[in-house]
This record gives sequence, structure tokens and C-alpha cells, in this order.
Amino acid sequence: MTRKKQLGFSLIETMVALVILFAVGGIVMSGMAQLMKTQGTIANRTDMHTSVRSATELLQQEIGQAGRISLASPTANVSLAAAVAAGAGATAFTLSASDGSAVTLYQNEALTVDLGANQEVIQLVSGSGSSGTASFQVAHAAGTPVTALGAFSTGIVPPGAAPPNSPGSSGTVLKLYGDINGDGNMVYVEYTCTPGTAAAPGNLYRNQMSITQVGKLAVDNTKILLNNVLTNPNDLSGNPVPCFAYQVQPLGGGLCVTDVAVTLTVQTQNKDPQTGQFQPETKALLNVAPRNVVEVYDTASLTDPMRAQVIPPSVSALLGP
Repeated sequence: MTRKKQLGFSLIETMVALVILFAVGGIVMSGMAQLMKTQGTIANRTDMHTSVRSATELLQQEIGQAGRISLASPTANVSLAAAVAAGAGATAFTLSASDGSAVTLYQNEALTVDLGANQEVIQLVSGSGSSGTASFQVAHAAGTPVTALGAFSTGIVPPGAAPPNSPGSSGTVLKLYGDINGDGNMVYVEYTCTPGTAAAPGNLYRNQMSITQVGKLAVDNTKILLNNVLTNPNDLSGNPVPCFAYQVQPLGGGLCVTDVAVTLTVQTQNKDPQTGQFQPETKALLNVAPRNVVEVYDTASLTDPMRAQVIPPSVSALLGP
């Protein structure tokens, strides 16, 4: 008799196939799980880098703009609204902008009036809005051009400065002012760094207001730029590293900041899937120069001290708590 050929797999063959299948499946699942953890790590660090990069880029841009002075919008030609006489003592005058934008004057501001042989520099006895008072040595007709040359020498408020620039910037508070956004609006900005721990991270705040603001605006959660700020690691000598450090130069009877170093340490918003820990990162901007302050420092030191515009009284009033 001829034996019939059996079809299919034996029990042993089936069990071996299943073992191989489970082993391969386990390897694939383990690889997928590891890949997902790696992707989670990358996503965490990418989010952290994006947030701290946005904050430091804003800091870099605004430090660079600090000290810029503007009378009105960038497109406006500013001129005397009415004629002024010469030698009449403190004379009231009004400025107007060709595009109708608001004009901002303040006490002790230095203005350059007219062109050519009739040009003179006046310093305001008082100023508010578009109106001011000053002594003129030359008569000027209505429509005479007026400019505010130079920049604020204390556009980055120096640390530990004496009044009227006190209290100044510090390792945790950066104070700056001027036409920061390049739109003709004079603003005062404070960056406040409150480092924390991995368990309770701190914040970086940005508080902006007009230089004519009466009373400093309160710092609240709407002004948070970063909410995952840690204490910076010590330097190689074991010294604490502040959020903000300054290179200070003497100018006239005061000080000016010609370089700012920014160091921020942050952590990921979520724990790393692989280590189960928050991942820290330190971002350092070691040489950020306020170009307007540096330019006026060079000019005022060598040729024209009047180009170093003094701090407006309204800004001095905002420096306190």
C-alpha cells in the first residue's frame, strides 16, 4: 500500500515558527519603542532650543537697539511749528511731524536746529509731548528742521549707577530704553530673570512700557518669555554666573555699558523618555554690543559730548521697584 503524503505543518514545526515570529516581533517592538523614546528626546530638546533661541534672539535685537533716540516716526521730517526769536531766554516752542505722527520731547534733551550757518544745538529746559522750552541763540523761521542727534549713553542702564540712573541694571535685571522697535516710539524695557531649580524652575520676564508711563507696569504671567529657567552653572573658577553681565566704560561724569553678556540655563518642559530626567541646556551670548551706545560713546569721547543724550526724567522714575 502506498502511504498518503501529509499536508501542512506538524505541531513541532508550528511551535518553532511561532517562537521565531515572537522573537522577531519582540525585536521589532523593542526597536519601535526605542525609536519612540529617541523621538521624544529629540522633540523635547527641539522645543527647548526653539524657546530659548527665540528669547535670546529678541534680547540680542533689543540690546543692539538700546539707546536709539527718535523724535517721531522714522518717515517723518520734524520741524518748528512756529518761528522762534533769538536771545529771549527760555522760549516756548512746538514741533510738528510731516506725517502727523506724535512727537516726543523731554527735559534736558539736546536738539539740533536748522542747517548751515544758522545751525545750533539747544538743550531743553523742559519738554513734554511736542512742546518744550529752550534758549535760542539764533532766530529760526517756522518749518525749520529739527533733529535729535546722538543716542542715550545710558540706553543700557549701567549697573549700580548713581542717581538719576539708579537703581541700575543687575545680574538678574536688564534695564534698557530708547526707540527699541525702530518705529519712533520711545519705550522702556526690563528683562527680569528669576532662576529656579529642576523641581521648581524660574522665569524670564519682559516688561515694556512707554518712557512717559507714570508708574512702572506690574510684572505678571502675561510677561513671561521663558518658564523653565534654572540657575546657571558656576564658571571654571567656581564663581556664580549671572543671567546678565556688563562691560562698563566711563563717559563724562557717568558710565555707559558697551557690551552685555547674556547667559541662560533652561530645561526641557517634559522629562526625557529615556532617562526619566529633565534635560538642561545653557545658552550664552558673550558679546552683545548696544551699537547706538557704542557709537555715541566713541563720538562723545572724541568730538561732541552733546551727542550723548541724557536719561529722561520719566525713565529715571521707572528704574525703581
